[in-house]
Amino acid sequence: MREAAVHALRFAIAFSVCAGIVNAQSYTSDHLRIDHPYARPTPPGARSGGAYFTIENSGAQADRLLRVTTMVASSAEIHSMTMDGNVMRMRAVESVEIPPHGTTTLKPGAYHVMLLDLKQPLTIGETVPLTLTFEKAGVVNVPARVEAAGSAGDRATGK
Repeated sequence: MREAAVHALRFAIAFSVCAGIVNAQSYTSDHLRIDHPYARPTPPGARSGGAYFTIENSGAQADRLLRVTTMVASSAEIHSMTMDGNVMRMRAVESVEIPPHGTTTLKPGAYHVMLLDLKQPLTIGETVPLTLTFEKAGVVNVPARVEAAGSAGDRATGK
């Protein structure tokens, strides 16, 4: 039974990756659109990495990103980043709100997804499967392409 579940999970991930390629890196569920999910490459031996994307809410009610999971790391956490003088402070947050008819961007130097205890380095050109869980919209599977700094992801988020 467990083997069947593993095969089903692999199929679902492969399907979501293929669907994402056709969909030009924009993924929708209910009233939300997730634009340009991407991750940064990591050096060999790195234990953590980051993933980023923009969430647009076309609905009349706020929604919240509650959780992110991935198979490439032992865990994924939603983090905020702030500067306290010259000290960067990152901390896990329980959720991120997406306002009605608004946009929330997870980007370097702000809200982002920390991929903790990576199982292997993130390499440019590879895809990181992410499962996003929202309070109202439910589960959305998105592939985050690993891109170098200065890529389209940075231009899209202003970094």
